[in-house]
Amino acid sequence: MGMQLGAEGAHGKNSAFSESSDINVTPFVDVMLVLLIIFMVAVPIATVNVKVNFPDSNAPAESKAAAPVWLSMTKSGGVYIGDRRFASVDDVGAELEKEIPESQRDTTRLFLRGDAELPYKQVLDMMNRLKTGGFYKISLVGHEAVK
Repeated sequence: MGMQLGAEGAHGKNSAFSESSDINVTPFVDVMLVLLIIFMVAVPIATVNVKVNFPDSNAPAESKAAAPVWLSMTKSGGVYIGDRRFASVDDVGAELEKEIPESQRDTTRLFLRGDAELPYKQVLDMMNRLKTGGFYKISLVGHEAVK
């Protein structure tokens, strides 16, 4: 709170000093200018323009994450990989094991979508079958309710 010279004051109408309810922005502006200067000095230091001739490496390159696989389950018993329909959960698991090599199963993300009226046991059966096949990155997909 700042002080204001004037006729009215905190101690009565004739006091020499009264309180002011105005916000003093000078310290705020000072801090912002100091931060601006710090960032203006630090950013050029953070960029490196030194050319380096790197040696060759014999380490194997890390594999990129595979594209996600969409699995869908309908209340009528349909099980899908993408748009392809399969007869059972075991057929889906076997197909995924054929399509995705074992070395990529830990990086492959599976998105599992199920009908709202689908029994919970069927979803758990699908997840257990996928886990048995070596797939551990399984995400359940829900629908965001619009309010």
